[in-house]
Amino acid sequence: MTEKLPFGEGASINRPPLFYGFNYQFWKVRIKIFVESLDKGIWDAIENDPFIPKFENDGSSIGKPWSQWTNGENKKAKFDCISKNIITSALNSDEFFRISQCSSAKEMCDTLEVTHEGTNDVNRARKHTLLQEYEMFRMLKGESIAEVQKRFTHIINHLMSLGRAFDKEELNIKILKCLDRSWQPKVTTISESKHLTSLTTASLFGKLREHELEMNRFYVQESEDKHVRSIALKVVVPAG
Repeated sequence: MTEKLPFGEGASINRPPLFYGFNYQFWKVRIKIFVESLDKGIWDAIENDPFIPKFENDGSSIGKPWSQWTNGENKKAKFDCISKNIITSALNSDEFFRISQCSSAKEMCDTLEVTHEGTNDVNRARKHTLLQEYEMFRMLKGESIAEVQKRFTHIINHLMSLGRAFDKEELNIKILKCLDRSWQPKVTTISESKHLTSLTTASLFGKLREHELEMNRFYVQESEDKHVRSIALKVVVPAG
């Protein structure tokens, strides 16, 4: 079955990715990339409260009248309006009405996050479950390196979105330890190279895929050689 994506017509550099109510984690990453490509100030308005120009009066901060805003203050205050327009343009009708009464872009995103990711208690429970999956992660019988990478990356990305930090060496050691016994010679070679602190996980999986392709090539060649020898033995005429 083709995996559902949170936008119907494919990615676009001109339109925000659409969210239909599923695969929120994927959409959250995509919308951040889209917004930051326009202006990081817009994303700042989504992460934080809207900017309101103020001035000091007797030790208190008071909102400036709009007519007194500077050009810079006007631009910064406008980021919240732009971000609300982007978010509402990226939602289907059900999700739109969920956040339509929110007064700021931050409130909109907080509402979507609690709805689709849950409260802090739910996130803690999810993080605990994912950490267990990470600790118990092993290569499955008959699994390819590409399949291992897909499962591993899925767990890591979700943990990182929940605040778990990883360094390169930790991830690389975990990957090497999860492989089955047939990979031991390659694991030893990579471990002895002492590049685990600088090697990215993508590069490590690339090295493993190269080795997998080479081993598959040897397997095919050996199978063909056995087949040829078998045929040769059958056509040999016994002496007599």
